[in-house]
Amino acid sequence: GRLIDQCGLKGYRIGGAQVSELHANFIVNAGGATAADIRTLIAHVQAMVVARFGQQLEPEIGFVGEF
Repeated sequence: GRLIDQCGLKGYRIGGAQVSELHANFIVNAGGATAADIRTLIAHVQAMVVARFGQQLEPEIGFVGEF
């Protein structure tokens, strides 16, 4: 969460999926989030952290289907 926060991503939204404003390590449904919104947001967060810190984040959940 600290790396995500340092990238300024708290509150960042894609569709209805949002990085929590309280703790950057959580993705929340801000209203009407689709699975695609969540997956796209996770990919964006991962890319931003890699670009800034060179660290690859791994989701703590499993996905069913393509990602």
